[in-house]
Amino acid sequence: MLKVGILGTGTMAKTHASAYRAIDGVQVAAFADSLPGTLDIVAKEYNAKAYTNYDELINDSSLDIIDVCLPTPLHKENTIKALATGKHVFCEKPVARTLEDAMEVKKAVDAAKGKFMVGHVVRFFPEFMVMKQMIDEGKLGTVGIARTSRIAAQPHGVKDWYENMEMSGGVILDLIIHDFDYLNWFFGKPKRVYAQGLFKKTQEEMDYALVVIRYESGVIAHVEGSWAEPSGFNVKAEICGSKGIIDVEPYKEAPLTINLRDPEVKQAGVIVPEAPVEESQYTTEIRHFIDCIINDKTPRVTVDDAIYALKIGLAALESIETGLPVNID
Repeated sequence: MLKVGILGTGTMAKTHASAYRAIDGVQVAAFADSLPGTLDIVAKEYNAKAYTNYDELINDSSLDIIDVCLPTPLHKENTIKALATGKHVFCEKPVARTLEDAMEVKKAVDAAKGKFMVGHVVRFFPEFMVMKQMIDEGKLGTVGIARTSRIAAQPHGVKDWYENMEMSGGVILDLIIHDFDYLNWFFGKPKRVYAQGLFKKTQEEMDYALVVIRYESGVIAHVEGSWAEPSGFNVKAEICGSKGIIDVEPYKEAPLTINLRDPEVKQAGVIVPEAPVEESQYTTEIRHFIDCIINDKTPRVTVDDAIYALKIGLAALESIETGLPVNID
């Protein structure tokens, strides 16, 4: 039985806990948080230990896995401490708030005995997995353009940390970093970033960014993100190639549309809708991480993957401030 300790009791911590509970051979055994009221409720639901100190949970020798579901500025410190104990570590995205912190995490990961993975969950959405497969198999031909949109309401966290742009990185580092990651997964190394947005330009409950990424492969990606939605959550992605287009709207009843050119009639072929799957993508993601631990596999999202997504986000923030394109090293 693999025992898990979760740092945090917020929305993502509860989502991860539910995912672990759905997997055989895994037990959520402990939570840690500085909010005793919420901590007691969640710990009681899982019949788990309750710690008010993160270090005490990290150093609990009965635990095999530490899941870091804390505000972004706390990722680096707690991830490094957890890795140093020899435990396996799952960390919510982004890997860290700054590149310097991310490189410290990488150093700890490289020296660690346990597995490490960052929660870039979009790689585990079946529609995006189909996109990846079609691109890799050449079914879309030569891909030239990607357009993505991720629009949500302004989130709220402890002490309004999401609204503190220096802590959260705004919509770029907290929301559309998901898009940066899967676009890198699709197209390889990013080359240049140009962005416009509201980062540091408004105190309202609203953030918006439009990021253009040029890949070394030649693909141009347009990534839009917003925290201006009054309510709800909307995600779209479109990949355009010489042989056709694939569209994804994962929260729709028919989330995947494939529109390929028929070389005989020189027009679009049949549109193929597919229905959503029953298992939560977060459960699929966590299940993959557990499989990597049990069978000694490399996780789908490596620390280097997470760092490249962060690099695009940081370049976008720099571009917004300077008004200039930023090259990715």
